[in-house]
Amino acid sequence: MKALVLSLAVVVSVFPLFSLPAFGALGGNAASVAADRALLKAGDVQTQTSSYTVHQLKAESGTVVREYVSPSGNVFAIAWQGQFFPDMQQLLGTYFDQYSAAVKANKDARVGRRPLNLQLPGLNVQLNGHMRAYHFRACVPQQIPAGVKQEELW
Repeated sequence: MKALVLSLAVVVSVFPLFSLPAFGALGGNAASVAADRALLKAGDVQTQTSSYTVHQLKAESGTVVREYVSPSGNVFAIAWQGQFFPDMQQLLGTYFDQYSAAVKANKDARVGRRPLNLQLPGLNVQLNGHMRAYHFRACVPQQIPAGVKQEELW
């Protein structure tokens, strides 16, 4: 597992050099979704629930990004899956530094092959998978609409 965490730390620090176009930042507004769709040259498949809207964007590389937007217009959760990491700094926005520091702090404490599960103040993150088949999700618990459970988002 040390190898997995170490490789995640390397990916976090190196991947902005080899990243996909930018995605809507966690905690940002809904206007970023339209910009993301244009940058990706992707369709925007929207799913409306009574509490939020999910925008699903598929990059040419096959990476699928889902942005969860509250009725107030804020991106309160994100998820992506695919072969390649997108630009994590853009994806997580102002939460990137907190995420990056937590990954680095956990690299020595983790043993074995387990998913990364971070429960940070104001940010929950899960990352699992293996090379060329990654799954990532993050949310800001305080921004999740009333009546919605975090487990419903994935």
